[in-house]
Amino acid sequence: RVVMAGGAVEQAAAAAAREASRARDPATAHARAVVVAEDTLRRQDLDCRDVSVNVDVSGFAQPVGTSGTVRATVSCAVDLRGLGVPGVPGQRTLEASAASALDRYRSR
Repeated sequence: RVVMAGGAVEQAAAAAAREASRARDPATAHARAVVVAEDTLRRQDLDCRDVSVNVDVSGFAQPVGTSGTVRATVSCAVDLRGLGVPGVPGQRTLEASAASALDRYRSR
């Protein structure tokens, strides 16, 4: 369960970063990244107790013609109590980050 959940969190971070990099401004990038990350986790049937999506949109401050990136970090607290394995904590927080390049010639 933990391995599958980790993969889902990685997919959510990658999808969030990719979606944020398509936006034209930082506010839209952040909003879209959060929606996509949460939707990706939901489609994976991952029952997260707490979901956190942090988006670094500082790359939008770079002048047009220079490289910039956005980074998304997704964390999810997964409930492990149903496993019934001795010594396994009640929940584990999984985290993944991904970055995506901004188009250097598109207005920001």
